[in-house]
Amino acid sequence: MVGFEEGYKFFVDNSSAIVGAEMSGSYVGTVDEEIKKLINDLNSLEGFKTSSKMLKGDVAEFWHSGTFNIKAALDGSDHRAFVDRSHDFASTDISTNFGDRYGLKFYSDGQASAKAQAVSIFQRFKEYQSSGGKDGLEKFLQDRGFDNADSILNDPIYSGQIRVIPREQLEEATKWLSRMIQTESARRPEQVYRYQETLDLLTDRLKDNEGVESIPLSKKEAEELATLAKQGKINADDLGLTTEELIKFDNIMQQAFKAGMTAATISLMLKVAPEIYKAISYLIKNGEIDGERFKKIGFAAVSGGAEGFIRGTVSSALTTCCKAGLLGETLKSVDPTIIGTVTVLTMNVVKNAYSVAVGKKTRQQLTGELVRDMYVSAFSLVGGGISQAFIEVPILGYLIGSFVGSIIGSFTYSIGQKAVIAFCVDSGFTMFGLVEQDYTLPKEVLEQIGIETFDYETFEAESFEPDTFEFDTFNAETFEPDTLGITFLRRGVIGVSRVGYIE
Repeated sequence: MVGFEEGYKFFVDNSSAIVGAEMSGSYVGTVDEEIKKLINDLNSLEGFKTSSKMLKGDVAEFWHSGTFNIKAALDGSDHRAFVDRSHDFASTDISTNFGDRYGLKFYSDGQASAKAQAVSIFQRFKEYQSSGGKDGLEKFLQDRGFDNADSILNDPIYSGQIRVIPREQLEEATKWLSRMIQTESARRPEQVYRYQETLDLLTDRLKDNEGVESIPLSKKEAEELATLAKQGKINADDLGLTTEELIKFDNIMQQAFKAGMTAATISLMLKVAPEIYKAISYLIKNGEIDGERFKKIGFAAVSGGAEGFIRGTVSSALTTCCKAGLLGETLKSVDPTIIGTVTVLTMNVVKNAYSVAVGKKTRQQLTGELVRDMYVSAFSLVGGGISQAFIEVPILGYLIGSFVGSIIGSFTYSIGQKAVIAFCVDSGFTMFGLVEQDYTLPKEVLEQIGIETFDYETFEAESFEPDTFEFDTFNAETFEPDTLGITFLRRGVIGVSRVGYIE
């Protein structure tokens, strides 16, 4: 039972960090996927023979939808834009999952772009006739889904669509539309609506009014991108569209707070569940409610939520920094579950180290708990990885395997620890300081087994210093006899207190 409780406790601590890490890993992965999708869409134009001036409109569609989706992923929004690639009459260029529809025109200047955005149904019919079309007005309208010709001829064909034009043309286009509204008000009032509607819906970007926007694009930039796209040379680094560049401190903290709240909720439920079970069990057995048990439920809720939030927030922030490449290219490939586990181990060490510092725990206890946590965490990681392969639901699959792995790890550690202790008892081995060899029974244990104890007095024996004396000593005189100091210096040379040469 002890092994189960310890394993469950480790799982509760570990789960909050795992949830935070997995959520951030998924967050960065989503941003990266949107970046890759944009680059792939642009490079899909490789080999096109169309001139860059003509192809810039297609590039603009991919650019605006792609950068909008990247920003949505950065902000954690579910809003997405899609390039329809439709060539039907007055078809939408970009649709969204939140209802907005967009039409793009990237013409030579602001007036030309605005004029194309404000074209009427009757004008389009005349263009059809000038291009060799044989159908009459009635059939032309029927084939395109229009019924009442009298009321819709002067309507813009892109009615209801938000009109997107190049960034630098917005001011010029706005002035031209305003001028046309004033002119037509006095001359042809029926034409005012199409110009006014175009002006009201004119913009240089996609936006959802919740802070998510695409990056505005100029006509020149669109042509340059078209040239590179035709060569298949669009690169995310050159465009500044990388996780290192895009994920800022605000994004990290926003995601960390979101992950921390989710982790706190899960940790609270896991922490409170056993206490609720004990309270219900007590009620069934005794027929009454234990007030102290409900106090424990309250404390468990507070401590579980607070610790879960901290662990989830820290592991989330670390995971985002690693996966985004903010801490180096090497850590981009690290598994979020590893970061979550390391976060738990580190925070446990810090917590236990404080207990050692204030005298609540010993150094051996701290080291022993660290070894145990590392052992159990290994089983938790393995179990989570196996279950995730079978249960593909994000996070849930890993948590189920992590729970089982933590329980197994705790039980096997308890069994192994007993074997190690038995070995240390027989051999006297201290297991590198983890096992303290002390055969003195604590006072509490002696009293528990019925042995009376007492505190005996100690005494120190008196010591004495014996008398000492120093006996007389003498030094014998020495003398140096006269000698011939003969040394061989080198071949043919001798030294007898001086150097000479042999003839």
